[in-house]
Amino acid sequence: EEEEEEEETMEMENGEDEEQESDDEYSDDDDMSWKVRRSAAKCLEALVSTRQDLLQEFYRSVSPVLISRFKEREENVKADIFSVYVSLLKQTRPTQSWLQASDSVSKEDMPLALLQNQVPNIVKALAKHFKDKSMKSRQGCFGLLTELANIFPGSLADHIPALVPGIVFSLTEKSSSSNLRIDTLAFLHVLLCSHPPEVFHPHVGTLFPPIVACIGDPFYKITSEALLVTQQLVKVIRPLGEACNFNCQPYVPDLFSCTLKRLQAADIDQEVKERAIACMGQIICNLGDHLGSDLQPTLKIFLERLKNEITRLPTVKALTMIASSPLKIDLRPILGEGFPILASFLRKNQRALKLSTLTALDILIKSYSDSLKPAMVESVLAELPALITENDMHISQVSVIFLTSLATVHPASLSKISGSVLSELFHLVHSPLLQGGALSAILDFFQALVLTKTSTLGYNNLMKQLTGPIYSSSHATAPVAMHKQAYYSVAKCVAALSSVCPKEAAGMVGQFIQDVKNPRSGDAVRILAFLSLAEIGRTMNLSAQRELKAVILEALSSHSEEVKSAASYALGNISIGSLKDYLPFILQEIGSQPKRQYLLLHSLKEAISSSPADSLKPYVEDIWALLFKHCECSEEGTRSVVAECLGKLTLVNPSQLLPRLKKQLTAGSPYARSTVVTAIKFTISDHPQPIDLLLKNCIGDFLKTLQDPDLNVRRVALVMFNSAAHNKPSLIRDLLNTVLPHLYAETKVRKDLIREVEMGPFKHTVDDGLDVRKAAFECMYTLLESCLDRLDIFEYLNHVEDGLKDHYDIRMLTFIMLARLSTLCPSAVLQRLDRLIEPLRATCTTKVKAGSVKQEFEKQDELKRSAMRAVAALLTIAEAEKRPVMAEFTSQIRANPEMASLFESIQKDSVSLAGMDLMDTS
Repeated sequence: EEEEEEEETMEMENGEDEEQESDDEYSDDDDMSWKVRRSAAKCLEALVSTRQDLLQEFYRSVSPVLISRFKEREENVKADIFSVYVSLLKQTRPTQSWLQASDSVSKEDMPLALLQNQVPNIVKALAKHFKDKSMKSRQGCFGLLTELANIFPGSLADHIPALVPGIVFSLTEKSSSSNLRIDTLAFLHVLLCSHPPEVFHPHVGTLFPPIVACIGDPFYKITSEALLVTQQLVKVIRPLGEACNFNCQPYVPDLFSCTLKRLQAADIDQEVKERAIACMGQIICNLGDHLGSDLQPTLKIFLERLKNEITRLPTVKALTMIASSPLKIDLRPILGEGFPILASFLRKNQRALKLSTLTALDILIKSYSDSLKPAMVESVLAELPALITENDMHISQVSVIFLTSLATVHPASLSKISGSVLSELFHLVHSPLLQGGALSAILDFFQALVLTKTSTLGYNNLMKQLTGPIYSSSHATAPVAMHKQAYYSVAKCVAALSSVCPKEAAGMVGQFIQDVKNPRSGDAVRILAFLSLAEIGRTMNLSAQRELKAVILEALSSHSEEVKSAASYALGNISIGSLKDYLPFILQEIGSQPKRQYLLLHSLKEAISSSPADSLKPYVEDIWALLFKHCECSEEGTRSVVAECLGKLTLVNPSQLLPRLKKQLTAGSPYARSTVVTAIKFTISDHPQPIDLLLKNCIGDFLKTLQDPDLNVRRVALVMFNSAAHNKPSLIRDLLNTVLPHLYAETKVRKDLIREVEMGPFKHTVDDGLDVRKAAFECMYTLLESCLDRLDIFEYLNHVEDGLKDHYDIRMLTFIMLARLSTLCPSAVLQRLDRLIEPLRATCTTKVKAGSVKQEFEKQDELKRSAMRAVAALLTIAEAEKRPVMAEFTSQIRANPEMASLFESIQKDSVSLAGMDLMDTS
């Protein structure tokens, strides 16, 4: 609280200093009360922007007062009041955790709900100023409304009639400045994007003429903004895919002609060109059936724009939009010439262009498959081999999606598919980097390919090419040639092909079993066979294969760890497709095979994780009893598998099993408690589940283990808390007041946990508390993302400060936290800057002893680099550079050549990363 008061005093002084110079602007020398009001507004802004934890209180007490002061007569004070309100709205941006808050949370207390109740008063207060003489005042109104529409879409739906006259006035009034018009158009764009179309229909006639007039404005920035608004207006007057009674016909000729004029002009600003292309694309997409004879000449212009390097990317995006229109716009006249041009783009070095072109080609072949000539398809196929590569998985994925569409709608063209396209695909399947979306795309493609019944691309041919490299590399003595991930990918492809060719699949299953039994088979072949059986067994019942169980059990005793692991994975996955036959068998074996217990528990985990809840219910009691026999096992690996099984099993019947887990907290040894707490971690996922409400009511009991006397139990409790904060913050938000003191307590270095170990002539210090501290700091980092509004940020910064002086691992983590804090709450960091800089300076200037081992030098380099990144992030805060301590430190960095070059490279990296983000969104 003291800090807040200091902040207020400081802000007040600043406010007065700034205003000393501008006294002359005011004619009324006697009335100085505006200074007090302005300083008060600045103080409030400082509070609002730093204390997100008081947001609900601000909406109850501060917001109504600010709204009542929108009528302020002094222009500068009014601008500051608007600025405070915009800060308040920015703090209210819905975080992930609010959106995930379950229904049990009182919605009335949510900041958005409190804001919603005040929207009518905001609009009423602002509407009085829409026709003010002061431009600054009107700009402030539109700036505030833009922020409101952004953070709360739909909130202004009932107030459109009050807003439209003000918008039209600012666009048409002769004295309106360019900046005011641009701000008004920007607000109108956000308004159209964030509200349902029907609320604007009564006002289109009023809004339309001023928007069209702005498209013809000589100032390019106004034209550009107006084209953006027009593009959104087209979607409003004719929303596709939903019923709409609005008659758009009267507006089409003017819309078309004013946009066409800008589309045809060659001597205009680049931004206007791009937006004219996008706007015309939207007009053809939504209103193409009203354009009649104007359509084809306009498409010809698009063809010309496609040939121009500067306009090709926006044109590709516009054509994608038109091709996907439900109005079935006839693009055939430009396809013949356009296809080879699009194919040539796949060769270009511009990543965004390649991705957009592949998306466009995919939609074109789906929509116009009957108009495709073989030459057109071949021109594209010739470019694909170079795109299917592990160097860029996303482009590979989009290329494979295109091939899948081609196989589905134009199977004839696949006979021409060149060997190089397929060989690149198989290279990709055998790559260790293949996973996720790219792997799913390849599975879909293989299924589509085998269903085309193309003679050279049948089931057996594809199988040979998939598994060939593994069979050829495998001799009994040869090592496993490929990366582990590649075996999983190949197995998934085998299963995908088998699922659409069940006749051939039966023979393949038999062959895999023989491969495993054959003593001459190498490990690689066995691993592939087990993984393929696992993937096939997930969807196919393999209980008819009588010798399969014995084969798997034998493999669990193999000399190779990889074969054992693959056999365990196979047993679990085959159970999913043949639960009645295999699950009792696994349970029986766990009981009777103590040596193979760990592998069999892994099989059980696979079976529980992927089987439907209803089919597992008959076995729940048996599994539960078995797992609790093993939950006190001294081996941590076994305990963690048991915990995962318990967690996943609890999801089958949460109302009965969760209370039973809770009981075990008091019953068992520290090992049993740690297993139970870890089990809870596996019940939490990032999507809604039936267990959520039950878990919310009892997770507090499990979090009491943060006070457990056993160090390991406290560590797993922190890991579980971190999982909840990351995946489902609504579970723990309301418990933070009780949990945070215990969390912060674990960030302290405890002397009683540090011991010295003698290793021959050397003494080595071991810190048993390090893992717990690391887990605590990881929780703190997660809370920044999900529960920032519930943290007292100054208390939080105290512990970050301690972490900056801790062990290597923890310092690395706190440097990242500091960089994140610089973005999330710059004002609070700025207040603590003097205390935060010292540990950073110490890290950057530390020298490693001359005789140290190589690892010590590498560690210190990495620490320095990470600390410099934190410094670069701190420098992004406005005012930071002006602080004496920061200015001194940066000059110290520049004076040291080694530090200066490191700092320069880090700043370049951060600029190029920001640039890449911008490029990829283009």
